[in-house]
Amino acid sequence: MKLTHLDNKGKAKMVDVSEKENNLRTSSASAEVILTEEAFKAVKNNSVIKGDVLSVARIAGIQAAKKTSELIPLCHNIFISSVTIEFEIKEASNSILIKSEAKTNSVTGIEMEALTAVSVAALTIYDMCKAIDKSITIRDIHLLSKTGGKSGTFIAGKV
Repeated sequence: MKLTHLDNKGKAKMVDVSEKENNLRTSSASAEVILTEEAFKAVKNNSVIKGDVLSVARIAGIQAAKKTSELIPLCHNIFISSVTIEFEIKEASNSILIKSEAKTNSVTGIEMEALTAVSVAALTIYDMCKAIDKSITIRDIHLLSKTGGKSGTFIAGKV
């Protein structure tokens, strides 16, 4: 298998996508943030001293998706049509499940933008809650799905 981010001398390079055609591409990703009961209740009740944690985390995730090519070396700067961030409050585990969806009509995929969005949203939750709970755990950041492009559709857990 040829690695696309290496030149013929084994040095890192950006993939040339100039010959590829635009098509609709989507990606979704998720991450989970586990908090102590005290921090979880503060987020749920919107009583964290720094403000509305989930609203700020949503904006941070969207902004991060837009900055992905500046954060990830060799990642293409693409036009993003849409990024959404949703939160699922999981009382039984004092956790917050973060899901992102991103869309583009481009020559390359949007997986990194979806993954960056949930990662930064999770880090924002940590930052806003760290005064209450320094043991916050961020885990299970992964791609849920992608569509479009030469590699076609991917759905996590399906072979």
